[in-house]
Amino acid sequence: MNILFRQGRVLDPARGVDQVADVLIVDGCLQAIQPALELGCERPGELRQVDARGKWIVPGLVDMHVHLREPGEEYKETIASGTRAAVAGGYTAVACMPNTKPVNDNAAVTRFILERAREQGSCRVYPVGAISTGSAGESLAEFGELREAGVVAVSDDGRPVMNSLLMRRALEYAKIFDLLVISHAEDLHLSRGGLMNEGPISTAQGLQGIPNTAEEVMVARDLLLAEWTGSRLHIAHVSTAGSVRLIRDAKGRGVAVTAETAPHYFCLNDEALATFDPLYKVNPPLRRPADVEAIRQGLQDGTIDAVATDHAPHSSVEKDIEFEYAANGIIGLESALPLILDLVREGLLSASEAIAKVSCNPARILGIPAGVLVTGRPADLTVIDPEAAYTLDSQAFQSKSRNCPFHGRRVQGRVEMTLVQGRVVFGHRA
Repeated sequence: MNILFRQGRVLDPARGVDQVADVLIVDGCLQAIQPALELGCERPGELRQVDARGKWIVPGLVDMHVHLREPGEEYKETIASGTRAAVAGGYTAVACMPNTKPVNDNAAVTRFILERAREQGSCRVYPVGAISTGSAGESLAEFGELREAGVVAVSDDGRPVMNSLLMRRALEYAKIFDLLVISHAEDLHLSRGGLMNEGPISTAQGLQGIPNTAEEVMVARDLLLAEWTGSRLHIAHVSTAGSVRLIRDAKGRGVAVTAETAPHYFCLNDEALATFDPLYKVNPPLRRPADVEAIRQGLQDGTIDAVATDHAPHSSVEKDIEFEYAANGIIGLESALPLILDLVREGLLSASEAIAKVSCNPARILGIPAGVLVTGRPADLTVIDPEAAYTLDSQAFQSKSRNCPFHGRRVQGRVEMTLVQGRVVFGHRA
């Protein structure tokens, strides 16, 4: 089906575009973006016209940090359900972390993920391979084999690489294969036994805390190693003021570092843990209000390049239990967009800056062909109604899991339609 979007606000940060225009899609490709398009001699039914007045038309969103759980934990999420959740949230491309069962540390697992995505996926899936075999932190995985199979980056996300020499070697070998190294920055000696952020709330709750330094020590180490090796480094799920400061300083010295945060780190703080609700239990933990403010400032000044969801599905078996034993992680693919748009309404980011954090910036960091509207290419785009107000309902989500702390929250900004290769894969009017 060919589609003509009429008079939407086209936001394409990669090309500096912010204009009201018509957008024409023909045979799955973006054919034209013009202030006003004249119709040709199409027969009735050949061209679907969509009134996009008041809507934003943006490049398909890119989430560079999700957990799809397949293979191994399909009861939590599958590639099919996870990508359905992605397109419902406006994402046309996701990068999936390697902590599956088995770990994605070899070509066979990578190929399985890609094949399953081709068969059952609703959006593009880009696997991230493990840094170390089994993510055990003892020996490097075969980066060349992983790269050839199709990974776009390497990470032991879910676990840090505690061995500094191994992390140095990972950065050196990744450079040879033009692979991004994604750091899960956590010193396990400092965080061991911790259940939430270390501070007044943890003291009042009688829970062992995780200090900011557990993250910051490893951020500092990895920045120094990246500077020494000249390799590309990406810091995942930044949560503390100290990490923002370290990354900002490193960028100022010319270190090839990028960084991401997640919505829960700029709109929630550790006061939410006063209720002992396991839905708020994440790793790194929700931090103090001063850290939240530092994350927001890091987004504003560009220190933090991208917003990822760290979509981490868990069943009630892992979440609906005592806080001490509950798993870390929340789902975020279907709740992220309105939380990000809050930053626009608050004046922290412009509309173009906010869209860049979830489109061209993560695409550039990963080195994937996404996040930009280019005529002649397959049409991956998202249509957003920035004014639509509604209540988040995790029971209606496409994800198999329900561990969303934003359930019941009144939000503004809804995905109206998501297109992958010109095909409508999600839409209230699809």
